[in-house]
Parts: sequence; C-alpha cells; structure tokens
Amino acid sequence: MGRITGTTRLLAVLGDPVEQVRAPALVNPLLERLGRDAVLVPVHVRPPDLAAVVGGLQRIGNLDGLLVTVPHKIEVCRFAAELGPAAALTGSANALRRGPGGRWHADNFDGVGFVRGLRARGHEPRGRRVALVGAGGAGAALAAALLEAGAAHLAVCDTDAGRLDALLGRLAARWPGRVTGSAAPRVADAGIAVNATPLGLRPADPLPFDPALLPPGGVVADIVMKPAETPLLRAAAALGRAVHPGLHTLEHQLECYTAYFGLGD
Repeated sequence: MGRITGTTRLLAVLGDPVEQVRAPALVNPLLERLGRDAVLVPVHVRPPDLAAVVGGLQRIGNLDGLLVTVPHKIEVCRFAAELGPAAALTGSANALRRGPGGRWHADNFDGVGFVRGLRARGHEPRGRRVALVGAGGAGAALAAALLEAGAAHLAVCDTDAGRLDALLGRLAARWPGRVTGSAAPRVADAGIAVNATPLGLRPADPLPFDPALLPPGGVVADIVMKPAETPLLRAAAALGRAVHPGLHTLEHQLECYTAYFGLGD
C-alpha cells in the first residue's frame, strides 16, 4: 500500500457483508502488472445507506468505478445513467464506471465470468439442463448467460415470488420455452446445479439444495467465494459429484474488468 500517492486513482467494491470479497486480492495485483496507478478497496455498505454512499463516491473526483456484490446488484442500477446489455436484460449490475461528462454506466459480468469459468474446466453448459437457485442480482446474470450459452433448459428457484416472476418474464421473452421457475429447487434432472444465493457465507447456513438429488455426472457450482469450499461443495464432493467453486467466476471476469475500465489502454 506504500505505492499510493496523491495521483492514485480509486476503485471501490461495495457489499454487505464485505469481509468475504476476493476482488481486491485479484484486481490489485492486476493493476500493478498493468502499471496502473490505481487501487481497489472494499467498502461496507448496508442497504439503507446505499444511496448516500454511492452518491458520495460518485462525487469523488479521482474515483473511476465501482464493483458491486451482494446484496446491492439490483438496486445499484438506479445510480447509472446508462445500462450495458447484460445489466439492461437482467436488471442487475456488478460494475459501474464514470463516463464522459460524469455520466455513470453500469453492466454485469457475473454471467460471462461464470460461463467462461465453467467452460475452462470442461463443464460445457450447451445442451444441458441447468438448475439455478437464486433469482437475485447474481442469479439473474447467471441465468441470462447460461441461456445465451445454449443451456437446453433452465429451472430457476427463488422464494421471493415477485423477484422470480420478474426474472422469468425477462428471460422468457428472449428464450421462450427454455426457462421455468419454482419456489423449491428442482435439481433431480440437472446436469449442472448452481447456488446463486449467499447461503454458505455463514457456517450455520442451510444447504441451498441437496446435491444427492443430482444424477450421476452432475456438476455442483457455487458462487460463494469465501469459504472457498462451501458446505454445499463439500457435501457434493463427498458424493462424488464434480464441483465448481465461486472463485473461478471472478477469475474469468478480470479480462472483462480490464476492458470495461480501460485498464489496458
């Protein structure tokens, strides 16, 4: 941190909680490798304070962008003047950048990072049935990316009926006949089952679904990054299921962030 000077540009990652975020550990070494005089710092923001905090951060002259994690990915869209394709489709964003004239742009790279991570480890979603638990900010982005990647069918589960219906409406308009929803997980016929909820961040959390219900050869994926081996992944591995931890999603978003924030220019 001794390299920070009066010319250093700022990026912040917003969340509640924020202790689990892994972005600074990956993005700051990337900034150093690229020779950028910039730093990414975590900022703990509770939901009632989001408007005040984002409004203040956007007024900081040397702050160039924001990364966003749970639970702010949907709400943060209202602080952007423009939405990129993924954010417009899903109604959620995990990155905002300052544009010309101080106009803020938002987009979401969770989905593309998740799909790239799956493919890099030999888990091709094309032609497979996928079960997704969670229709929040991250879940919406993953849902759209999985359908775009050619998933044969996507079964989305969320206990918030309004949020689930809103997402299903958006997805069905673009991919008719390939997406269904339910209040309880349906993983029995899934080739890939994904936890896109915060369940697993805390030791006492219940499992988002029972990995024993997956057919043999099924893949269990989790977007929770800390702990790296969540209770869900541990249970799935004990059953002989292939597992896909959350860090792979972030790793495969780094090139997206590089392009989005103009870090490689």
